[in-house]
Amino acid sequence: MADSDIKGDGYNNITFVITEQETGETPQSNGNPVVNLSTEKCVSVSRGRLIKNLIVICFGFLFLFTTFQALANLQSTLNSEEGVGVASQSVIYGSLILSSMFVPSFLIKNLGCKRTVVLAILCYVPFIAANFYPHWGTLIPGGFVLGLGAAPLWSAKCTYLNEISIKYADIAQTAEDTIIVRFFGVFFMFFQSSQIWGNLISYYVLRPENETSFIVNSKDFNSSLCGSNFCNQIESEIFEQPEDWKVHMLIGIYLSTALCGALLTGLFLDPLERENVYYGKRLTGVRLLLATLKHLKNPRQLLLIPLTVYSGLEQAFFLSDYTKAYIACSWGIHRIGFVLICFGVVNAIFSLLSGPLVRLFTRLPIFITGTMANLGVTITLLYWQPNPDQTIILLVLAGVWGLGDAIWQTQINALYGVLFKNDEEAAFSNYRLWESIGFSMAFAYSTYLCIDIKIYILLGFLSVGILGYLIIDIRTMCYYKGTFSIDH
Repeated sequence: MADSDIKGDGYNNITFVITEQETGETPQSNGNPVVNLSTEKCVSVSRGRLIKNLIVICFGFLFLFTTFQALANLQSTLNSEEGVGVASQSVIYGSLILSSMFVPSFLIKNLGCKRTVVLAILCYVPFIAANFYPHWGTLIPGGFVLGLGAAPLWSAKCTYLNEISIKYADIAQTAEDTIIVRFFGVFFMFFQSSQIWGNLISYYVLRPENETSFIVNSKDFNSSLCGSNFCNQIESEIFEQPEDWKVHMLIGIYLSTALCGALLTGLFLDPLERENVYYGKRLTGVRLLLATLKHLKNPRQLLLIPLTVYSGLEQAFFLSDYTKAYIACSWGIHRIGFVLICFGVVNAIFSLLSGPLVRLFTRLPIFITGTMANLGVTITLLYWQPNPDQTIILLVLAGVWGLGDAIWQTQINALYGVLFKNDEEAAFSNYRLWESIGFSMAFAYSTYLCIDIKIYILLGFLSVGILGYLIIDIRTMCYYKGTFSIDH
């Protein structure tokens, strides 16, 4: 949101809404626009109430993405027939690009952040249920609906976290940037920990009774076909699918978990008092599209595009290709969840620590750490051939990748908020656009390119992306020293 919107129109004085039944009093408007005055009363917010809402939205996303991320991890292997699994992922992010232009502002304006979050969570349900009977007629429409809901979900979440962060900073008399990074760090700690629980569930549900009989249909199979040499035309010779009843049990557990996330946020998340009024002034549809395109004139936005695209590429590569070409190929489909638990643990820990680390060391060393982590793993994946006797390496690589991913997810998000305080709508729209393009690109070419080519693509975007960030960082330092304008 724009800085003038926060401070100029009275929206810095955020309150939440509670029902009249909780107080037995009649709410008064005092001449100010409020939401549902006939049934709700506005109350002043406290630190405790802000923290409560942070925890509720964190757990709501934890329940939802315990399901979705674990399912996404399995799409390239569990639904590998004709590439329908990765195709559905590409549809999700293509739909998200369209949705991000037209849907978020409309929904939040009319429903508010809380109701938008609940409705958007329910948009994930058709895709989850489609995995009971995965084929083109179920997964593709389900993925499209999910993508439509994903954009308003993340927009409402970002807006909600920004609002409560600003208010908490005002109450605590702390720098806004510090609290924003801290709140986003806490959120992404919960969010990334969903990898732990979702993958733990998939491992225990899908594992065979005799785990030593793992997945190679031909005794002539050569493990050198895995890793960077892996190409999709050989996948039918490698993977043995779990039994149908196990898959159905897994999907049933995931579906119930996602519905719990919607119920939790619906019952316990406080709506912001003026979110409906505030979003009446937000950009929508064609205006947002034009603002998004106009924002591309900002040199800092242009410099951030490669790193933002890389953020989508690296996540998609890990979800689709690392799980298939390295874990499932050498160790079995059922162990995908086991390996990715390591990724989730490290990711969650460093998501939480990223805020304090930025305060201690500034953002530059943190970005360099993320770059070195992903660069080291990517080069290793290019030359290392996995086999069942080296599974500890799979765990270590997943953990280091989790470190890098935690940095990208928390710090790129926060960087957009810090650099573009006066134009957050267009900035975050660009963030969603370019990250989604990264996801869609990776899933679209997933079934056509071999792993080594995909690794070279990753290395190219990472190199250009971190170079762009370094230029921004240098220009910012020069700006504060008075050398030149930060925007030119």
